[in-house]
Amino acid sequence: MEVLQSTYSSLCLKRLHDMVDKTKHYTALVGVELSGSRLDQALPALFPEFSRTRLQGWIREGRVSRDGEEVRRPREKLFGGEAIVLDAQLDDQVENQPQAIPLRILFQDEAILVVDKPAGLVVHPAAGNRDGTLQNALLHHDPELAKLPRAGIVHRLDKDTSGLLVVARTPAAHKSLVAQLQARTVKREYLAVVSGIPTAGGRVNQPIGRHPVHRTRMAVVPLGKSAATNYRVLERFRAHSLLRVNLETGRTHQIRVHMAHIRHPLVGDPTYAGRLKLPAGVTPELQALLREFNRQALHARRLGILHPVYGEAMEWASEPPADMQQLLLLLRKDLTSE
Repeated sequence: MEVLQSTYSSLCLKRLHDMVDKTKHYTALVGVELSGSRLDQALPALFPEFSRTRLQGWIREGRVSRDGEEVRRPREKLFGGEAIVLDAQLDDQVENQPQAIPLRILFQDEAILVVDKPAGLVVHPAAGNRDGTLQNALLHHDPELAKLPRAGIVHRLDKDTSGLLVVARTPAAHKSLVAQLQARTVKREYLAVVSGIPTAGGRVNQPIGRHPVHRTRMAVVPLGKSAATNYRVLERFRAHSLLRVNLETGRTHQIRVHMAHIRHPLVGDPTYAGRLKLPAGVTPELQALLREFNRQALHARRLGILHPVYGEAMEWASEPPADMQQLLLLLRKDLTSE
């Protein structure tokens, strides 16, 4: 019995020690530019290495103090000049492990690199995807990226969305790219195959937030964050359309949510498309592919930025991957078979 009690005590002490070891203290001073901001709006600017969701959780856990006093309300207003202390509870740093995952790099210099991400590759580690991500691959490609938040990744694509991402390689480049994203000057153009045939083009300007019931999903909700998506029809098929989509904002699942909201969900979207409805009269070949297409038909085709060092306007383009190419081929063949 004494041996068991001793072992149990040792385990408890070890667990406590591990928790302490994983707590890291961060401090920041609220600048005048953040005066009037809510606490949960200011923290991502003060501590950009952490996501807004994670920071909100730490606020509610009592891990944030302002001028020495604990603050648990994310909507607490700041006035400028306050000293903020964050006691971050860090996870095991699996995400910091370099892994030899192939990368398709379209451009690289001393400040940035541009990656063409395949569908199926998670951008950065999260619950359920602790490694095998783009972040792990980047750390293998360039170990110096470990010095930057999220290995220099400044924006993301969903796991099953393919296409272009820009990655910062220096702190100055990181700051510039984040500022360009916040100023909405980064050009992001997508190709999307949707169900139905929309009008020639349009703009969806609807706020997006967490779904009130299904918490792993996003939705158009009155109190969500502002979100605007522009689209234009490039090709019309029997019961589907190919769209060119441009983002004004960059909300989670934005294109997928907005297209579903106007009743033109993305083909293959497992979360927002609902039950598969096969149009009458389609070729057996297309019917089989539509049944098997199990990721959203969305590709980040074009990316444009101002180079963070030289200020030069730069742009890259990427052709859709083989599965989307095949989908478009069969949609065109089906149209001519009428």
